[in-house]
Amino acid sequence: MNHRKPSEGCIAYSELTSLAVLPDGNGGFTPCPDLLTEDEAVRFLRLDGIGVENPANTLRYYRKKGLLRATQVGKCIRYRRIELDGLLDRLTEANPR
Repeated sequence: MNHRKPSEGCIAYSELTSLAVLPDGNGGFTPCPDLLTEDEAVRFLRLDGIGVENPANTLRYYRKKGLLRATQVGKCIRYRRIELDGLLDRLTEANPR
C-alpha cells in the first residue's frame, strides 16, 4: 500500500484549476508562460477574438495610459502574466459589470 503525502508528487485539485492556459488557435489550449510575447498577451486577453481591429495597438494604448507595464528583453517587448492579471483587475474595477 502506498502512503505518500499529497506534497510528494501529487498535484492538488486547487492547483489544477488555477493553471493559466492560452488558446492555441486550433481549438485547443496550451499552458501559459509567466513571460509572454505580444502575440501571447493578445491571446491571453482574448483581444483577437472580440473584434479589436489591431490588438497590438490596444496593448500599446494600455502601456501609454499607464494601465499595463511591459518588460524589454533585448529588442523584444514582453509582458509578465502578473502584469496582465493586474490590467484585468484595474479594468474590472473601473468598469464593473
